[in-house]
Amino acid sequence: MSASSVAPVHTPHTPIGRVLALALGLAAVVAVVVLAFAWPSVTAEPHDLPVAISGPGQSVTAVTDALDEKQPGVFGFDEVSDRDAAVTAIEKREVYGAIVLGETQGAAPEVLVSSASNLSVSQLLTGVGAALEAQINAQAAAGAAAAGAPVPAHITVTVTDVVPLATSDPRGTGLTAAMFPLVMGGMIGGIVISIAVIGALRRVLAVVVYSAVGGVVLTAILAGWFGALQGDFWIQAAVIALALSAIAAPITGAVALIGRAGIAIGPIVMMLFANPISGAALPKEFLPGVWGAVGQWFPPGAAANLLRDVSYFPSADASFSWLVLGAWTAGGLLLSVIGHFRTAGGAESDELAAHEDDPVLEPAAA
Repeated sequence: MSASSVAPVHTPHTPIGRVLALALGLAAVVAVVVLAFAWPSVTAEPHDLPVAISGPGQSVTAVTDALDEKQPGVFGFDEVSDRDAAVTAIEKREVYGAIVLGETQGAAPEVLVSSASNLSVSQLLTGVGAALEAQINAQAAAGAAAAGAPVPAHITVTVTDVVPLATSDPRGTGLTAAMFPLVMGGMIGGIVISIAVIGALRRVLAVVVYSAVGGVVLTAILAGWFGALQGDFWIQAAVIALALSAIAAPITGAVALIGRAGIAIGPIVMMLFANPISGAALPKEFLPGVWGAVGQWFPPGAAANLLRDVSYFPSADASFSWLVLGAWTAGGLLLSVIGHFRTAGGAESDELAAHEDDPVLEPAAA
């Protein structure tokens, strides 16, 4: 039989309806991704930033009223007894900064900032110091003119950075940039382990080893090489290891419990939802509504907060962030144990469970 007599093989085309549905679905996914990552920055606006203030009662009232009138709702003032109390509140990370008004007659005010807490807020408070200086000198000049007295000496409002950023990371970009690869690392680790490792308990072992080794390696890079992290090396390594496991363990646990569909926890929950509201790049007070507070209940937000605490604020109470990361890790590992009884406990073998989502191939026609 000649070659020309062989009937051509026609490859079936994808139905138009499926093509359109796929294109629209992909466009929707891209829109969600852009919205998730752009929304926090576009809508960012400071509100209720905790700031300490000390000084005579009338002076405190005058300054807070003036700032509330000029920048409504931006600051949430916490009155403290003196400068030492304000410094302590900053070091415990209870406030972003402080305004210390003259406690004695003729004493110049001082603005305390903390660039390590957040550079944007530090710059905002520095601007408050400049405005306060201009206002004080204008009032002094007006009072002298009314009394026919000479113009008084210029009063300078000092701005003091109580907890500055390290010289190796003067803009704080290293600490902020470290969070995205940390989230990606935990997510990729959980997905790869879910796919490559058969057996729920073996996945538990893989997550533990991966997180421990990853914590040491990433700390060596971020602290030793880039200088983005400060403080004790092993505490930093413990934070990063716990952050990796808090992201990876829920993925492997969900896969052990419900199958390959559990992989979606990584890109949907951790990346698209939790990461944008983590407060890693912007303070949680810059996010609209309660989303900044909500973000601290998820691994990306807790990890970002905890890394900053152990790097620059050893006096801060970091127990909440430790508990959040520990709870996500324990919950994910518990799901893996439950999933182990779903498979190895007798319902089906681990080998069968590993391929339960594979497509079923129809036998070829004779």
